[in-house]
Amino acid sequence: MRQQVRCTTRPIDTGCIVVPLNSQLTTNGRSVATRIAYALILLVNSILSWIMLTRWAIEKLQHLMLDYVKISCGEGDCYGWLAVHRINFALGIFHLIFAGLLLGVHSSKNPRAAIQNGFWGPKIIAWLGLIVLTFFIPDAFFMFWGNYISMICAMLFLILGLILLVDLAHNWAEYCLTQIEETDSRVWRSVLIGSTLGMYLASIAMTIVQYIFFASSGCSMNQAAITINLLLWIAVSAISVHPTVQEFNPKAGLAQAAMVAVYCTYLTMSAVSMEPDETEDRRCNPLVLGQGTRTTTIVLGALVTMLTVAYTTTRAATYSLSMGGNGKGNIRLPEEDEHDLVTTQPSARREMRAEALRRAVEEGSLPADALLSDDDDDSEAGGSARPANDDERSSTQYNYAMFHIIFFLATAWVATLLTMDWDDKKADDFATVGRTLWASWVKIVSSWVCYAMYTWTLVAPIVLPERFEFS
Repeated sequence: MRQQVRCTTRPIDTGCIVVPLNSQLTTNGRSVATRIAYALILLVNSILSWIMLTRWAIEKLQHLMLDYVKISCGEGDCYGWLAVHRINFALGIFHLIFAGLLLGVHSSKNPRAAIQNGFWGPKIIAWLGLIVLTFFIPDAFFMFWGNYISMICAMLFLILGLILLVDLAHNWAEYCLTQIEETDSRVWRSVLIGSTLGMYLASIAMTIVQYIFFASSGCSMNQAAITINLLLWIAVSAISVHPTVQEFNPKAGLAQAAMVAVYCTYLTMSAVSMEPDETEDRRCNPLVLGQGTRTTTIVLGALVTMLTVAYTTTRAATYSLSMGGNGKGNIRLPEEDEHDLVTTQPSARREMRAEALRRAVEEGSLPADALLSDDDDDSEAGGSARPANDDERSSTQYNYAMFHIIFFLATAWVATLLTMDWDDKKADDFATVGRTLWASWVKIVSSWVCYAMYTWTLVAPIVLPERFEFS
């Protein structure tokens, strides 16, 4: 078997570990299919919640039964504010249960990993069963849950998303710089410069559009939000190239600031464009004037919002691995530390691997149970065969428990987004999503918090130099 020797140059020397070339983790496998499946469940659950916000779904259901069956229920029993929180509470509990069941699973070789990647029929039945059971829970519980617990969890979800965005900005820029330093490639220079310039141009273009269409005379809220955002992204750009910041963190620069700027400008534009305009001529939000396509706009807007939430949640849940690790302490070596050496001594491979693991455990870089893990135990010891597309034999691609916790937070965000500032008098209308003053302010404040987080990552090495070291 052709094998590859991977040697680490990290501060903790764990020696060289020999692994088969065909055992390297890939991004294509059943772990991807699993994530897509959970995202689809969240999407369907969100759309169901949105539909159940009004009597529209009940009336359509009666129509499908040719009006022979009359469904009589009060607001909250089978539609409305309480119904939305019931449905999302059901999926939230579903994910919390799975988070508990999958705590400590770090490889598909763990029997509990099958709970994450299989049994989709029973999972769907359990999800639907939980939805039904929530309608037997007293309304008082969901009044408390929706007004307090769900709100707190929704804010945690937003904060987590902002943290991941800032982290992504730094990782993207540092990755490009690493490629440039190692390969001296003009392509990567062009990618870094082009993406930075493109994001700044997009930020400028969106700012101009906002001033033209959403900042007319008398629209003080929009004018203030747009101007503050413009000043903030100019400020963070200046801070990122300040000599003192560059001295303590040479990899900081305009690339990260550009990504933060374009995202926060998008949030601000989304806020002003979704603002419920109360002026007579709708001058603060001309998009409200499109009454001729109101139903189409509402439906498309709701679907886009739900798709965005599902995608963002899946990415955040998966990307959390880079923040907290996979929980096992596995050594993940960068490609630059890998040497494509081929050994012709398969019989010595297991001894070399065992010795490397023993050294790692003795030095404290791996837990003691790592000695019980071996990528080839199943195949060489007569174990059961595994799927050919199993990309998590040596380590999971993401933290299973954290994945479900983030999905739980996402259900709280969906419920809060749908119900906050909801007017019961509009219960007979087709529900809009996010077109409330509360939702607009949440986006505006979120952009400010994102700027603050990014600024802190720039000044933290200056304020706390002993905690940050840059080579």
